[in-house]
Amino acid sequence: MLRSMYSGISGMRNMQTKLDTIGNNIANVNTFGFKKGRTTFKDMVSQQIAGASAPTAGGLGGTNPRQVGLGSQLGSIDTIHTQGSLQNTNRELDLGISGDGFFRVSDGGAPATNYYTRAGNFYLDQTGAIVNSSGYYLLNDNGGQIQIPPTAQSFSIGQSGVVNYVDDEGALQQAGTISIAYFANPEGLQKEGENMYQVTANSGIPGVTTPGQDGTGTLVAGTLEMSNVDLSEEFTEMIVSQRAFQANTRIITTSDEILQELVNLKR
Repeated sequence: MLRSMYSGISGMRNMQTKLDTIGNNIANVNTFGFKKGRTTFKDMVSQQIAGASAPTAGGLGGTNPRQVGLGSQLGSIDTIHTQGSLQNTNRELDLGISGDGFFRVSDGGAPATNYYTRAGNFYLDQTGAIVNSSGYYLLNDNGGQIQIPPTAQSFSIGQSGVVNYVDDEGALQQAGTISIAYFANPEGLQKEGENMYQVTANSGIPGVTTPGQDGTGTLVAGTLEMSNVDLSEEFTEMIVSQRAFQANTRIITTSDEILQELVNLKR
């Protein structure tokens, strides 16, 4: 069989993966805190036709190797952690991170499992604990939950993550300080769905600090970080991928026509 046919198949498979990634980006264009994906490729092993040779003593020069590539393969699917724009909501429990870092949330189990997110749309549950849309507890700098008493008259969240509230007697109280996690390699985090990430062997152990410390960003209350997906870029990449897919199908069609001509030699 022709090598070009298998090269075309590998190209089609890779372009489909890229289109899948683009489709997921576009689907999450309005997902709070979403970080877009990017697909890269690398060439597959090349078949050696002839090796390189050094210049000979008789005066002939050296020759370069002759190789035929066998297609392409998936290189990586990257998560691009660039800053998304902050959208004003004027809601006290909507929090955006201006800079690096992730919110820490926990399922509250024993032992608890911690997750990390850039989505800052938080809520109060029946007990006054701050939770995300899936019910995971927002953690303070000591790893505990942040509780605002249901009898509190009002509350506020500062840039440094301090949560203050006014109790039923009109006195100002502190409910805790929101913690921020940072990683040596945030691109090594694994997406777990529901706008959350989990630690992997390549992300590094999370450092825990308060907003604005250790190179992390500050909190902007009343805002939400939007997706960093650029629709114009995604549609452009979609067109490029579509044409590349079509070109690879043409390779298979042409290879098939050549094989058909070979079969017809018997007639």
